[in-house]
Amino acid sequence: MARVQTLSEAERSPGIPHALAAQELTARLPHIVLEARRVAASVSHGIHGRRRAGPGESFWQFRPFMSGESATRVDWRRSARDGRLYVREREWEAAHSIYLWADRSASMGFVSSLAAQSKVERALVLTLALSETLVDAGERVGLMGLVPPRASRNIVERFVELIAKDAAGHDADLPAAEALPPLSEAVLVSDFLVEPPAFDAVVGQLAARGARGHAIMIIDPVEETFPFTGQAELEDPEAGLRLRIGDAVLWGEDYRRRIAIHRDAIGAALKRRGWTLTLHHTDRPASEAALRVLTQLSAARGGRSGLIGARGG
Repeated sequence: MARVQTLSEAERSPGIPHALAAQELTARLPHIVLEARRVAASVSHGIHGRRRAGPGESFWQFRPFMSGESATRVDWRRSARDGRLYVREREWEAAHSIYLWADRSASMGFVSSLAAQSKVERALVLTLALSETLVDAGERVGLMGLVPPRASRNIVERFVELIAKDAAGHDADLPAAEALPPLSEAVLVSDFLVEPPAFDAVVGQLAARGARGHAIMIIDPVEETFPFTGQAELEDPEAGLRLRIGDAVLWGEDYRRRIAIHRDAIGAALKRRGWTLTLHHTDRPASEAALRVLTQLSAARGGRSGLIGARGG
């Protein structure tokens, strides 16, 4: 018989174990290089640091001055520190950004003995792993409602700190309904156990200006199979309601039917906007969902050659 529990609010906050797990997963993922279409029309819609030198406003790195370069490129303040000449390089800019959001509401604290991790732990690991992989590939990545897209080194540690301080995130089962910039993309990670009309409204607002998106639905095996018999007590972790049922087998038939209807409604809301849905079970490796979403991000950019390549690990 499967055993279940619901994590406390403190246990739904990210910490060092989540960061380490995300980095371990990232090391095993295929490396993806998402190359935006560099046309004047797209550049005018936004700024996207590509982790390479070029025209732009964001500082990227200092490098030694090379013979034959114009003296106007020398950063004299940096050069004065150790008596060598250095050039300040800026990031090459394009128009794509990726916004991530991980659900940390009470329903995400659910975990059964059939799962490798709780839903919230898997959501956090996936979100952090995707952020590191994408930034390493040259993308600008942000957290909805917390920080705008950026291409920062140590992105996992930065995101963990921001999420840990976001106490309001424990009560939000959907991201804020704000229209994302054109040409940007969103990745939502949640169990999406919300009313379909509310979900439809939020996705519609996020996509209002043409942003594309991808949703990862996190599912505990127990939530899908309902492998219980005899009497059982059900609890709504968000509303605090309890329901005692006398015949779990009979009740489970109706439960599975309603879950299928709910899932179809979530999928339909995404499909109407051209967004994708990935179902991910917490008894499966996290890398499966991450690779699928990275592939979908690549396909959304036109599937250009070299977007996905082997990475060590």
